[in-house]
Amino acid sequence: MNPFPDCIGVIPARYGSTRFPGKPLAEIHGKPMFWHVYHRASRCEKLNRVVLATDDQRICAAAVRFEVPVVMTRSDHPSGTDRVLDAVEQLKVSDDAVVINIQGDEPALEPEMLSELLAPFATAATRVTTLVRSVVAQEADSPDAVKVVFSKSGKALYFSRSFIPFHRDGRPDRVYRHIGMYAFRKEALKLFVTLGPSPLEKKEKLEQLRLLENDIPIHVVVTDRRSIDVNRPEDIALVSRVLTGDDPETAIQPFAE
Repeated sequence: MNPFPDCIGVIPARYGSTRFPGKPLAEIHGKPMFWHVYHRASRCEKLNRVVLATDDQRICAAAVRFEVPVVMTRSDHPSGTDRVLDAVEQLKVSDDAVVINIQGDEPALEPEMLSELLAPFATAATRVTTLVRSVVAQEADSPDAVKVVFSKSGKALYFSRSFIPFHRDGRPDRVYRHIGMYAFRKEALKLFVTLGPSPLEKKEKLEQLRLLENDIPIHVVVTDRRSIDVNRPEDIALVSRVLTGDDPETAIQPFAE
């Protein structure tokens, strides 16, 4: 029996952003950023389909123009995860399907990362997965870089904006940095949204802690791959070089769109 008979990637996209308004529409090599995310995600062989989810008519119109499947969602969602659930409910995705929340600001996404994220669902008991990467401590100095610790069996123990674990004898050389990408069985996604924000989630401003506080295990997948997220307009220049293979500092493999 296939443990995920339907496997769908959803790219939540909203127009409003404090640091970068209209970010999904930012042009990269003549195409909006969401187009690059969609086409790279679509190269993951384990995904049956990929759709864009938005509440903005401008983004929707651009998706139609560039032939990217799009679902219009409500405008009052508090998070991208809620928007993802809205989209899969409209698409009538079954409760045992696997749904990936694909970040819409990673136009240099490596499709193989999605395959790694989905691999643990070969075990029927897996409900949620996420990616982490081992990095030198300097790469995780900022509170924006979320750190994670996990058990021998690969279950997340905690996520924090602080360095974890605390090294009593000095600064750590390396830590595991969280890559903000998740895959859920749809039933777990529905439960996540129903539960609402948890106390630790509110303190750290990290929604994945809602799962741990409610005893929903998160399976951690360690990847050697990396992506580049676009947070500000000035990040466009870097990701443009990456997509054409002109940035020797990255390990991301470019390909012709």
